[in-house]
Amino acid sequence: MRGAFISFEGIEGTGKSTQCRLLAEHLRQKGLSVTETAEPGGTHISLKIREILLSLDSRAMKPVTELLLYNAARVQHIGEVILPALQRGDVVITDRFSDSTIAYQGYGRDLDLELIAALDRIATNGLRPDLTILLDIEVETGLRRNRAAGKADRLELEKISFHEKVRKGFIALASGEPGRIKLIDCSGGIAEVQQKTAGIVTDFLKTYHI
Repeated sequence: MRGAFISFEGIEGTGKSTQCRLLAEHLRQKGLSVTETAEPGGTHISLKIREILLSLDSRAMKPVTELLLYNAARVQHIGEVILPALQRGDVVITDRFSDSTIAYQGYGRDLDLELIAALDRIATNGLRPDLTILLDIEVETGLRRNRAAGKADRLELEKISFHEKVRKGFIALASGEPGRIKLIDCSGGIAEVQQKTAGIVTDFLKTYHI
């Protein structure tokens, strides 16, 4: 039986990595087999692409170059990690997937959404998360959290206006697909967000018969 595919999305500083880890631990305690992964990354080639994408030396990168690199990393990620895990029947939890490309390169970089959708069809062959947890927070709060944690990659150093557009993109995606994308206010504590996430995922897995 095919496993379940869950993604976490959100702007910088929403705590996606932490919530991915906590959800994976929660599901394993329930006896489920879980594969944790993240984008861009998950494979040797994808991690090499990640280095280029996030490096401060890549500030001259063109938006279309950025778009193509994210999709290239995703092809490897799906083929080497996500599909094999789903075929084993695992619950796959990824920190970011295609929704991030739409939000960052579409809404943030103002690239054509039809172009993004066409490339996504090639890269994913139609694969979509079964459930997406969208963690939402005010942009300045999220960036302040990341600065406090010492995070400063190429995307995090973009102007506030860029991150505001990305956030609007995510919210628009959630409004368009309320069945798949569940928005959670993550301005509270980690435990509060974890509890909300666990409740949503538990209900989802019941309907998914896992």
